[in-house]
Amino acid sequence: MILSGLPHVGAKVKQVVSGDGTRIAYERRGEGPPLVLVHGTGIDHSYWSPVVPGLERHFTLSIVDRRGRGRSGDAASYAIQREFEDVAAVVASLPDRAFLLGHSYGALCSLEAALLTTRIARMVLNEPPMYTTVDVAYPAGTRETFLAHVTAGEPEQALLTLYEAGGTSPEELKLLRSLSNWPARIAAVPTMLREIESVRKYEFDASRFENMKTPTLMLVGGKTAPVYRAAIETLRASLPNSSLVVMSGQDHDAAITAPERYVNEVLRFFGGDGVQDQGRG
Repeated sequence: MILSGLPHVGAKVKQVVSGDGTRIAYERRGEGPPLVLVHGTGIDHSYWSPVVPGLERHFTLSIVDRRGRGRSGDAASYAIQREFEDVAAVVASLPDRAFLLGHSYGALCSLEAALLTTRIARMVLNEPPMYTTVDVAYPAGTRETFLAHVTAGEPEQALLTLYEAGGTSPEELKLLRSLSNWPARIAAVPTMLREIESVRKYEFDASRFENMKTPTLMLVGGKTAPVYRAAIETLRASLPNSSLVVMSGQDHDAAITAPERYVNEVLRFFGGDGVQDQGRG
């Protein structure tokens, strides 16, 4: 697995300067057509460790550290739009049109980046967090408890507060804590609240995407939270050139819990000639 903050042996760490001057780092690995990987909230590039071995045999991977994470820089003020620009900047810096794979918050950033560049050949969106017909109601006092732990220098307790309040199952939480990149999740705690609150303010406007022709696969776990399933259904109905794969038995982190199956779905989509519906359920 890739260790947080350290490049894999043989990997190259690259940087691109985003629109506001922030340096965005990404790890270059593998050989083949370019594929950009964009992680979600509460982690860095190491989120993709379970699927990298299967993907790097087919693609030249650019594994992004989003701003404020890992080896990337940050800015004094935060706006989610800068994250969209970061993804577009990485894609635009590559010598050829690229495939794009985003998970959770990274999927939302990837979706919006597709409106900023024409250099995305195909795109997989794995459970972007959008509040459409379903909301996530955090228990009263969650924000205050989270901030209190951060102020007290207890980032791991702050992280556990958000996971538990957000409905993460004990089994999934146990799995996440067992992984070698758990310290990367703790290190990302200072950036988490701004992203959660940015998602709550984000309003999806289907009309902005009605002319987007980028072939797009919606990848969703059959056991995932209702908020993610509702977001996927909204996107499926809104994007004109989209398809859907439901990974039965999987939650929000199928890249971790079913990496071989995850890689196979990604390869099937990026390797195909046409966009076809690949299953609902």
